[in-house]
Amino acid sequence: MTPTLRSLISAAALAALALPVAAQTTAPAETAPAAEAQAAPAIQPDIWQGAEDAPVEMIEYASFTCSHCAAFHTDVYPQLKAEYIDTGKVRFTQRDVYFDEPGLWAGILARCGGEEKFYPVAGMLFEKQREWLGAKTGDELAANLRKIGAMAGYSTEQMDACWQDTAKVESLLATFQQNAVADKIEGTPTFIIGGETVRNAPWEQLKAEIDEKLAAAN
Repeated sequence: MTPTLRSLISAAALAALALPVAAQTTAPAETAPAAEAQAAPAIQPDIWQGAEDAPVEMIEYASFTCSHCAAFHTDVYPQLKAEYIDTGKVRFTQRDVYFDEPGLWAGILARCGGEEKFYPVAGMLFEKQREWLGAKTGDELAANLRKIGAMAGYSTEQMDACWQDTAKVESLLATFQQNAVADKIEGTPTFIIGGETVRNAPWEQLKAEIDEKLAAAN
């Protein structure tokens, strides 16, 4: 029998996901002395696209279960990439937000093949969001995600290993928590363009903000 995603991901990681971000980051250290003896989870580096010396940096906070995020990646992101990222004007990164278990499972899958696979797999997850997220049971959701993983060239064993990697899962959660608190993220998608926060906005507004930052950088 194929194990469920819930059984593959550690109970501790899922318990952490269930807590509000504030609760995860403000609990006094003395309330959990056992945790002090353990090394803190590693913080994952951003996966950047575009020239390192691009004059404007753009961060997107996105959840794989957010319909507005899916719309951005299917309708807007191709224009952003063609006009600004590929031309060396904008350096872009996507930071995952895990508001629910399916979003976490998808996020683990997106990072399963390393940095070079992240954006292609993330694109498939957003493009096919309605299909895989339309599952009526956990087993069906797992099967849907495995189909996307297989399309990306992952084996069943590789996917299971990624979902079972407790240290990596806890690292992804810690990274999400640290970044979301630091940037005061309350919803998705949220963009930080040249240091300025722009919440869910149409392409015209995002483009105007980018152009303003580019003009200021010249």
